[in-house]
Amino acid sequence: MKRVKRSGAVAVLVGGLLLPSGAALAAGPGASPVPSGSASAAPGDTLPGVTQLLTSQNGQAPGCLTPSTKNTQATPWSQTFLRPDQAWSLSQGAGVTVAVLGSGVADGSGLLTGRLDDAAKLPGGGDPTQDCVGHGSFLAGLIGADHRGDTGFAGLAPRARILAVGVTDNTGASSADLLANGIKAAGDKGARVIDVGVTLPAGSDALAAAVRDAVGKGALIVAPAAPDAAPQTQVGSSPPPPAPVYPAAYPQVLAVRDLAPGGTLAQGSTPVGGRVDLSAPGDAVMSVGPAAGGYYTGAGASFATAFVAGSAALALGYRPDLTETQLAHRLEATAYRMGGALPDPQFGYGSVDPVAAVTAVLPQEHPAPSSAAATAAPAKLAMPPARPASTAPSQAVTVALAALGVIALTALAAVVVPRGRARGWQPPKAGVEREFG
Repeated sequence: MKRVKRSGAVAVLVGGLLLPSGAALAAGPGASPVPSGSASAAPGDTLPGVTQLLTSQNGQAPGCLTPSTKNTQATPWSQTFLRPDQAWSLSQGAGVTVAVLGSGVADGSGLLTGRLDDAAKLPGGGDPTQDCVGHGSFLAGLIGADHRGDTGFAGLAPRARILAVGVTDNTGASSADLLANGIKAAGDKGARVIDVGVTLPAGSDALAAAVRDAVGKGALIVAPAAPDAAPQTQVGSSPPPPAPVYPAAYPQVLAVRDLAPGGTLAQGSTPVGGRVDLSAPGDAVMSVGPAAGGYYTGAGASFATAFVAGSAALALGYRPDLTETQLAHRLEATAYRMGGALPDPQFGYGSVDPVAAVTAVLPQEHPAPSSAAATAAPAKLAMPPARPASTAPSQAVTVALAALGVIALTALAAVVVPRGRARGWQPPKAGVEREFG
């Protein structure tokens, strides 16, 4: 058993799975049991953490994320929980563009080669091709990283295209106007799925309009239902009550919260102050960073959004004609139920299930034929001529004629038979007139 540290917690390698300490892996959407055997060997016993927002240390400005030198062959628990590989024979997200709005995406791992695009640099935002924080690259890996032969890790949709949109500065901080411009840029670039990796305490008219515009162009927007870290409070003071965050608070956006192994809420996770639509793995998840090297771990609702975005890409890759509304409904209708009444205030409609999102046949997708179609359909069949609407009169005539025929035959037999007997059943002699006929 090897321990893997992360922000504020410890993760362990059990049977080749990356799990938080003390966690139990229960059945999930596509889960298989924890494999038996010893843990996979790893050169180091810790994975460095990635956060949504860099903070200053000892009054010093935060530096960029240090490249990881830690590798592991472990299969992340989230991958065993969701089992996206069971849908890969049908879809791997090919032809679908997923926009990652955050600190930028740098493909130092090489697992996005040939599938990474970037939007233009936005005023006030960072270079989308660079990633000082590492958070955007981490999300992009969860969504679309290709499988590497020496590890069990892979993105949910390894053939999807990633569109990097920089909506933060070099610390991960954003603003409503900057995020609004990023959402607009993603919609204009044709992204079918927009994964927003940041949260804001308040929205704006411009942000609300950008959300409506992108959704109107057919994009599904996914955003965290809570920040990854609770706001810090002074010693002895009570934390503020949880409040909605944006853009998840907008009704057109899928609000996602994070889960720990076993489908439970992560211990110490930030309380959600608004609506929850879907849940997904978000505690001790593993992915790549912006530079070549090893892996990182992260925890929070922002990481859970990547699994929902990847599931959406898989569904669109198999069903490209889905509208934004149909796609959102499909993700919710096929979610792995985890609560009571739906939507559950903690879990929403449940944990996203990428396999069911691809393969399920929903009743409303096969509506009953209309009355006009039902009437016209028999005309195409090779059917015999239609019978009269009412056959009673013709049947009566037929019966009457049959009865008269029987009477006539009976009368004829009454004459013919006696005369035949009188002649000994001999035919009349030649030249003699026939007695009947």
